[in-house]
Amino acid sequence: MKGLRVEGLRVEALARGLAWVVVPVELVLVVCLAAGGSLPTDVLIGVEAVAALMLAVEGVALAVVYRRGGRAAVRDVVPEPVRRIVGHELRVLGSLVLWVGRRRHGVREGDLAFGHARDQAAMLYGFVFVCVVETIGMAVLLRSWPAVHAVVLVVDVYSVVLMLGIQAASVTRPHVLTQDSLRVRQGAHRDLLIPLERIAAVRGERRFTHEAADGVLDLPVGAQTSLTLELSEPVTAVGFLGKRRPVTTVRLHADEPERLLSALRQARTGPSPSLARPA
Repeated sequence: MKGLRVEGLRVEALARGLAWVVVPVELVLVVCLAAGGSLPTDVLIGVEAVAALMLAVEGVALAVVYRRGGRAAVRDVVPEPVRRIVGHELRVLGSLVLWVGRRRHGVREGDLAFGHARDQAAMLYGFVFVCVVETIGMAVLLRSWPAVHAVVLVVDVYSVVLMLGIQAASVTRPHVLTQDSLRVRQGAHRDLLIPLERIAAVRGERRFTHEAADGVLDLPVGAQTSLTLELSEPVTAVGFLGKRRPVTTVRLHADEPERLLSALRQARTGPSPSLARPA
């Protein structure tokens, strides 16, 4: 039994260590390539080979941990920042499926949904067009270096998919008003549930600059927010990498801020309105 415990601890330590190493290595490599940096072919292949091997070992180690302790054991082994990065990528990619199927996440019958994707669409589609042109250009420039071309092509294609996924996440994850709460979101990046009883005041306020301040959460879309919520009690906001902090002011954006403002005011003074789902 003691030997099994020691072996289990070693597997968990290996999985935890690899989780801290693999993701930063891949992120650094992707950023360098996306920024136009060049690496010798043998170095690039070597780094990718090592990363692939580490990912394979990580997968086996996590499978062993999961078999012995289930999801709770995996959560204990994998650092929260790594889990949140991977979870964000999965939500973004999953949003593409919802987008194609014309479905929305977290919107039930009787809920009111308020989109917030319209004002960033032109910018993101512009980035997608630039990335497609860059992909074609790099394919021509690197046609004599197949290994580098393959890596850059994967990075470029994934960048296009990721940007489309970001827009899809904003479309399929709207703000949601229920009978007792308002769920405000920023695509796949942020998700905050605010009980209606804690909303002390709500006002239309279009802002294009947002300075970091204690107790304030800004959720801009296209660099702007259009509504400000003042809370009577703080709610806990969770950051991209898991950092938690209490907030008493939330600034968010909506495609139709007047409609959301009216619905919130009515919900705070009486039963929540029941409207048909927007197309």
